[in-house]
Amino acid sequence: MLTIFDCDGVLIDSEILAAGVHADLLTEMGMAITLEEVITRFTGLTHEHIVHLVAQQLGRPLPEDYRQRALTELDRRMEAVKPIPGVQDMLDQLTGPRCVCSNSGSARLQLSLTATGLWERLAPHIFSAPEVGRSKPAPDVFLHAAKVFGVSPAKTLVVEDSAHGVSGAVAAGMRVIGFTGGGHTWPGHAETLKQAGAVQVFSRLPDVAEALRTLHA
Repeated sequence: MLTIFDCDGVLIDSEILAAGVHADLLTEMGMAITLEEVITRFTGLTHEHIVHLVAQQLGRPLPEDYRQRALTELDRRMEAVKPIPGVQDMLDQLTGPRCVCSNSGSARLQLSLTATGLWERLAPHIFSAPEVGRSKPAPDVFLHAAKVFGVSPAKTLVVEDSAHGVSGAVAAGMRVIGFTGGGHTWPGHAETLKQAGAVQVFSRLPDVAEALRTLHA
């Protein structure tokens, strides 16, 4: 049995950092938006998708340097990123193959996972969705991981914190555990993940570890 983890918001508490970057930059550019609004509207989306949605709302494209400004600022803030509490213990308890499937790029994944002491535990099986196919909610990265490990999607469990990630894993034919323990969680987060197809939702990684052991049995 294969276990697939999303990265941001499941292994590391980075979604709230990314949301803060977008909230600050967009407000500076005349689109008043709170951190909470960014979280509920954009969590799990790629940078490109976020820029597209914002441009639609504004009725004009964002500045050409917006992407670079956002990425530069996020890299700066990522120096302070923390692992989700309990992540090391959870990985210690799991048996069998595991990997990461994320909408982030490989460079960002290496930066954030190295900063939190997780890169060496999970490399080289760390897959960037836009680099192997379409980004979530498309199932491409999940199917790619299953193919690499030679495991049937039906024998794969995924841990995700976003509805887009859950939808992508379900579309791949995999069972999904939802996770709401990141700093970016919001009222209704768990219900959103259930509606997307998560079979169970937890807010603590020790509970996720127990559920993985039970479902893999």
